Amino acid sequence: MDSPLKEKSMAFAIRVVRLYKYLTEKKKEFVLSKQLLRSGTSIGANRAEAQYACSEKDFLQKNTIALKECAEAIFWLDLLHATDYLTSKQFTSMKADCEELLRMLVAATRTLKGNKASR
Repeated sequence: MDSPLKEKSMAFAIRVVRLYKYLTEKKKEFVLSKQLLRSGTSIGANRAEAQYACSEKDFLQKNTIALKECAEAIFWLDLLHATDYLTSKQFTSMKADCEELLRMLVAATRTLKGNKASR
């Protein structure tokens, strides 16, 4: 069974890809949207890579990278909204999904760090 974090990171990546297509095709925006594409899809990619980590340290590192990529994606969403590439409705929906992922990644990372410290 897939974890909720895996499912949500995949769903968010799909939304980011669709948003990237919209921004490039309809809004003709290529720079900021590419940054969002990279960070937004990297979240799930790093989580997937973590599943095959060669050590606990590597596992924690991949999860930490996913967390940082999620924070970066929020920045790009904020910037795209502030520069009128995203409507308030688009922005609110995407940011809510990304913030939910962020909270999940923070909790997972804290748990991993706590487990490592208790050994």
